Amino acid sequence: MRENDVSRRGFMAAGGGLLAAAAMPEQVSAEAQKPAKRGNQRLSLEQLQAWEKWGYGMFIHFGMSTYVQNELPDGNAPATTYAPDKLDVAQWVSVARDAGMKYAVLCAKHVAGHCLWPTKYTDYSVVNSTDKTDVLERFVAACRDKGVLPGLYYCSWDNHNRFGSRTWSDGKEPFYTTSLYHDFQTAQVTELLTQYGAIAEMWIDIPGLLGRGYRTFLYRHIAELQPEIVIMMNSGISTQETYNVDYAWPSDLIAIERSLPVEKGYQKWRTIEGKEYYIPGEVCDPIGKEWFWVEGDVPRPDDALAKQFEACRARGVNFLLDVPPDKHGLIPDESVQALMRLRKNAGL
Repeated sequence: MRENDVSRRGFMAAGGGLLAAAAMPEQVSAEAQKPAKRGNQRLSLEQLQAWEKWGYGMFIHFGMSTYVQNELPDGNAPATTYAPDKLDVAQWVSVARDAGMKYAVLCAKHVAGHCLWPTKYTDYSVVNSTDKTDVLERFVAACRDKGVLPGLYYCSWDNHNRFGSRTWSDGKEPFYTTSLYHDFQTAQVTELLTQYGAIAEMWIDIPGLLGRGYRTFLYRHIAELQPEIVIMMNSGISTQETYNVDYAWPSDLIAIERSLPVEKGYQKWRTIEGKEYYIPGEVCDPIGKEWFWVEGDVPRPDDALAKQFEACRARGVNFLLDVPPDKHGLIPDESVQALMRLRKNAGL
């Protein structure tokens, strides 16, 4: 991102401010003495604005869904179905770095329930798969080696590790997760945030299934384990002019999934339950049409990707672009080349 670019209009506005200071010193002095608005959010403005300066990151959806070719599988495929034959996690992070991305968020567990790390709390993981690599360990190590900030994603909708929960797959309402599942999710999130060092961003997807009470506990637990982490409770597909507190609060960020903020720009200050919070936004969208790699799903046209990137920058949100590895465990060359063209077109 060109953080030091200054438009002519911005320069003139700054000049106008200097003139005003010369004409009305007492008024400007009084304004300058007013304390800056800080908000009631957990993290400081400085921490959140530092996150905003990352600007551009890679979302990485990879796992059981890659092999069953279904984003929302029933969770019944054998663990051995997950079978990359050329797995190269460092390649993913190298691509992100070379594309001009500052951070990357890896799906640790998605709807299938299969875990990309050797968790102690289910046998449905890489431990019993064809390739037993601890993908998270490789991912975090590669991020640190290559100067990319590591983030992790965890899905609360789990079709394999049910513990009596009722999800959308059941086709019956109401949808919910049980206290036994909550214990399971807490234990797994604890593994993720205590075994791999500092994590920059933590995504919790489908937070509406968790209920406000457990979701608040989980948010505080994550913050206690890693106080500097930025927490995303995914609020879903929307421009987010109206934020669904019942579904996703509390959160440090607001997700704008498969969409963009309105043209006037993203609203960073929000009043939630009578208090003001500074909550940055993050657009997430696949490079093609699907979150996980699907045969024949190619990157969108260069101009579409460039326009989306520029819109994110213009409207004041980060852009988390999903670039899924294929069945070999590699980001396909067509995606790599599309990212390199996007870097050039975006002027990164």
